[in-house]
Formats: sequence, structure tokens, C-alpha cells
Amino acid sequence: MNKTQFLTGFINSGSIRYDSDYPLKTLGKPAAVLIPIIQHQDRLTVLFTLRAKHLKHHGGQISFPGGKQEPTDNSLVHTALRETEEEVGIDATRIKVIGNLPLYRTTSQFEVTPYIGFIEHPVDLRLDTNEVDSTFEVPLTYLLDPKNHLTHWVKRNNIQHPVYFIPWQQYNIWGATAAFVRNLSYHFS
Repeated sequence: MNKTQFLTGFINSGSIRYDSDYPLKTLGKPAAVLIPIIQHQDRLTVLFTLRAKHLKHHGGQISFPGGKQEPTDNSLVHTALRETEEEVGIDATRIKVIGNLPLYRTTSQFEVTPYIGFIEHPVDLRLDTNEVDSTFEVPLTYLLDPKNHLTHWVKRNNIQHPVYFIPWQQYNIWGATAAFVRNLSYHFS
């Protein structure tokens, strides 16, 4: 898949059925992430971060660059771009945001808006090691293939909830990050 094929599928996908999020009883904290699609000469990959293990929230987990909206952020897309620059050093001027997925509520009380942005290769990453342990890339075609998506059901407050997983090599992408990928994949199914 190349960028043109991706844009055609993403924009012209019609009515989309997205996975359900976690039903919060009160408003969650606004947050945003960037789904960074790296445009190589012959393929598209998606950049993931492995969060630093010492972090209080989600330490050691796989995620997209992002975080909670700060009072100085003028929009959620600004939040996603600011956090991407802070966490992995990609300047906002290098990222072409082409759209977003619907807001997704999490068990950690956030309302996350995932933005999709293209970045041309090569990408010079400068990791904030206080937040990010490492990064890795996964081929976009692998992530969009529903055969690579797994679901595990858990009971919380006597209600069954799905937890999504996408295994890749030695990594296990799961939770909200996997849900974002699954929601993106529905544009191409």
C-alpha cells in the first residue's frame, strides 16, 4: 500500500463501524495521540513507542506518541503534535495530518482522539528517555489485516469488555493502542 492508496481508502470508506470504547460515567480528561505513518520509498510503516518502564501510568507499554491536553494547547491536534515532538523529536512541520479517528474513552479516564499523520522517511528520532524507552515500526499492511487482531474478554463491574491485541515480533500491542489500529483498519475492510 502506498500513500495514495491509503488516502483513497481512508477518505472514501463510507459508513464505518468502530469498536466500542470504555463507557465512562463522567467526562474523561481530553487527550490526543498521533498515529505516525512513515512514508518509505516502497512501503508505509507505523511508528510505535515503548514507554519508559519507570512511568507511573502505562510504564513499559506500547503506545503512540501523545498525552493529555495542556491548557496551552489550542486544539487536540496541537496536543498530538506537541507530544510527538516532546517524546520522539519529530518536528510538527514534518508531519502532514490527514484526519482523525473518533474519540475513544479509556479505563484510565481519558477521552483520546487519535490523529493520523504522514512523515517522509528518513526520520531522525530524538527520544525523551524520561518518557520513551525505544521505538519500532510495523508495516501498515500487517496492522490493517484483521487476521492479526486478537480479542480477549474481561469482566469489569460484572460487564464483559473486550481487550484488543496485535502481536508483532517480540512486541504485543494491546489495549487502546490496538483499538486505535483496529478502528483505522475498518476504513479498509
